[in-house]
Amino acid sequence: MGQGSKRQQRSQYVCRECGASFPKWSGQCSECHAWNSLEESLAAPAAGAGSRFSGYAGETSPRILKLTDVESEQELRSSTGSAELDRVLGGGLVEGSVVLIGGDPGIGKSTLLIQTLARLSPSLKTLYVSGEESPRQLSLRAKRLGLPAAELQLLPETCVERIIAVAERERPQVMVVDSIQTMYTELLQSAPGSVSQVREAAAQLVHFAKRRGTAVFLVGHVTKEGNLAGPRVLEHMVDSVLYFEGEAGSQFRLIRTIKNRYGAVNELGVFAMTDKGLKEVNNPSAIFLSRQAETVPGSIILVTREGTRPLLVEVQVLVDESPLANPRRVTLGLEQNRLSMLLAVLHRHCGIGMFDQDVYVNVVGGVRITETASDLAVLMAALSSFRNRPIDLGLVVFGEVGLTGEIRPVPNGQERLREAAKHGFKRAVVPTPNLPKQAIEGMQVTGVDKLSDVLEIC
Repeated sequence: MGQGSKRQQRSQYVCRECGASFPKWSGQCSECHAWNSLEESLAAPAAGAGSRFSGYAGETSPRILKLTDVESEQELRSSTGSAELDRVLGGGLVEGSVVLIGGDPGIGKSTLLIQTLARLSPSLKTLYVSGEESPRQLSLRAKRLGLPAAELQLLPETCVERIIAVAERERPQVMVVDSIQTMYTELLQSAPGSVSQVREAAAQLVHFAKRRGTAVFLVGHVTKEGNLAGPRVLEHMVDSVLYFEGEAGSQFRLIRTIKNRYGAVNELGVFAMTDKGLKEVNNPSAIFLSRQAETVPGSIILVTREGTRPLLVEVQVLVDESPLANPRRVTLGLEQNRLSMLLAVLHRHCGIGMFDQDVYVNVVGGVRITETASDLAVLMAALSSFRNRPIDLGLVVFGEVGLTGEIRPVPNGQERLREAAKHGFKRAVVPTPNLPKQAIEGMQVTGVDKLSDVLEIC
């Protein structure tokens, strides 16, 4: 028994560049010749020694199942008490799910989770594992936010084995680990936060969640590039990945779903940071439509779609004569390469060149637009600024622009138009295939087929 345990705990060194494994560390990988790329990790257990995930059904050997024999009951979800957080989770918290939440320091990850556990603790058994803050700090935060934290249990610990031992005894239904980068396992000798420690600690927590049915939140740090720190495999191990977005000085916080095994991806939850913590924003379109009372050139309203919800945002474009040999193309909230492509289409098919102009594009409110439905709005706002001709305040647009100058349809056009009409917009310019089959009361909808058709509008 002792020898088998040693075989399971034997470590090896794996190259993070090519994946080659070695029995001991060296400065250079002999396979891909990368320097300082070997990271310590646990070796796979020997044959017959068992598997990390063996014994799910009380068995010691794997068993083949037919898909028809597997119970396919709908997963049970528990509301977190926040409609916006439930939205990004796909409708609520699933039993046994593992959710990874990442974001910049101070953006509100710990605040959101302690608020969530405080709301859940009267009805569900919860456990907050803190590897960064002391119990006193968490208590002061809960009092400052006015949270009902009488039933909230705290565990200041960073050793994964001891955390799981406590969780096995207490059997919490929801557990928060803040943060995964501070956790370590006694099976490895490397420092906490290293690639191998993060991967192994997360693997043990995922195994515990699946085995006991505990919903686990993992807080993850981000790098200076905005990506989750640690190995990329960390995102593949969990069920859902949520990212905090938003400007550093802005009051609003956006949570976007990057991965979700239990719901739609790219869902967006909107919160406002107040002195009492994060408050959900039920009508986010209203906060992104704080426009000026008078019409100004270069401003237009886009009806985008985030996950399953249509959203109205303001797109602003400034076109100004450039003193540089290479004019600037700056975008905030949109892809910069797509702006260059759209300006080329405008020049080729409409004869309007901006090769001597600086073009700045901004999506108001810190929203990041990833869909191509923003193409028509960007070009119309650019034309409005270039010609110094304002666009009607009651106009909304959406549509994809192709390289041949055609206006292509986008999904869910009817829902987008209904959302715009709900906010009082009277006119819409959309691709012709997106024209509604039935007239929308109080809204005049114009269909366009080619980019040249919109020149008279702006």
